[in-house]
This record gives sequence, C-alpha cells and structure tokens, in this order.
Amino acid sequence: MNRTVYARWAGALALLLFVGLGSLTAPNAAAQSIPNLPGPTYQPVTPPPSGQQAPLNSGANTASLPAPTPIIDEDYKLGSGDKIKVIVYTEDDLGGEFLVDGSGHVQLPLLGQMQAAGLSIRDFEASIVAKFVAEDYLKNPRVSVEVENYRPFYIIGEVKTPGQYPYISGMNALNAVALAGGYTYRADDKEIYLRRNGSTEEEKAPADQSTKIGPGDIIRIAERIF
Repeated sequence: MNRTVYARWAGALALLLFVGLGSLTAPNAAAQSIPNLPGPTYQPVTPPPSGQQAPLNSGANTASLPAPTPIIDEDYKLGSGDKIKVIVYTEDDLGGEFLVDGSGHVQLPLLGQMQAAGLSIRDFEASIVAKFVAEDYLKNPRVSVEVENYRPFYIIGEVKTPGQYPYISGMNALNAVALAGGYTYRADDKEIYLRRNGSTEEEKAPADQSTKIGPGDIIRIAERIF
C-alpha cells in the first residue's frame, strides 16, 4: 500500500470517528437546550388541633344558626297515655320522662303523685312550680314540660285495618284513614263519626282535611247506604 492509499484510509477512519462521537454527545446537548419549567406550586395545609375535625367548606357559618324551638300547642290538654318530659333547671335529678297513667296522674321525684290529665302544658308547669315552693323544696324553681309521645287515637268500622294508632301532631281525618289502610269497598267516604277524647257522644264530621283529629279520639267509619 502506497502512501496515497494509506492517507485516504486514514482520513476516512478519522471522519467516521468524528461522526460517531458527535452522535453520542448530541442527546446531551439537546437536553441542555430545554429550559427549566417551573413546577406546580402547593399551598401549605395546617392540620387542625388534635381531637378536632377540619371544617367543611359549606359556604355558610352553620354554628351561628339558632337551635330549633319546639312547637307547643297552648290549647292541648294532657291525658292518660301521654309521655311527657319534665325539666327542672339546675336540678337534673328532679326531672325525666314520665307517663300519664290511667288515673291521669304523673309520679314525679320528690313531689310524688300529681294530677296531669285535663291540664294544659303551661298549667301543669305552674302546678309543679307551686308545689316545689309550697313544700319549701326550691325557692325559685324553673320548670319546662314537653310532650314526648302523644296518647294514641282509635279508628273502627269500615277501614281495612281498624285499631289503635300513634297520634301525630296536626293529624286530620284523611291521615287517620290512610294509617288504617284506607276504606273498605262498603265505606261511606264522605263523613266520619267522631268521639272526642273522653266524650261518650258521637259527632258527625266531613271525612276530609278540615276535620282535625286529636289524641285519644275514636273515629268510626260507617257503611254507606247502597
């Protein structure tokens, strides 16, 4: 091999080496040319104190809402079968839940047996306060009485399931019939016969929403005349 041929082979080999080294360093150069993009930013979260839950983002401050006040029917008269709750403020042992018994009385701690049937809730509260003072148990008692469960009402006659049912505040004749499974095919669905609590006489009333039903009432559904 003469010097000319050798020089050509040496030049070709050098060119191949230069191209190979350039291809190996190209990715690194490309990587260096990519700008550093900012990553996502995060707000630090402060955990709630121990034993507390993190507040929900409801959009409203529910803590400022007032507590619901129980609705008291000033005209309602207590009767046998009512379950009442008596609260004597600052004297937890003197209150509790009590049932008006068949004789219309309630057995209260310290005070003993007291008449409840026939009294409104406010009148019964006043009688408890008066007895605490009269017996010199408390000088300035504060008492609250609520009806926990009303005594049941009764429905008989031409309904699918006659019997005793729990009273719900605001009940009317249609509600009562619905609780008893509805009318039979023989029923007179225009009128009802009603004995108010403790009464021995029936009164005729429309079988619709205008006829209010009370605890202890007895409803009779008559058979229609064919």
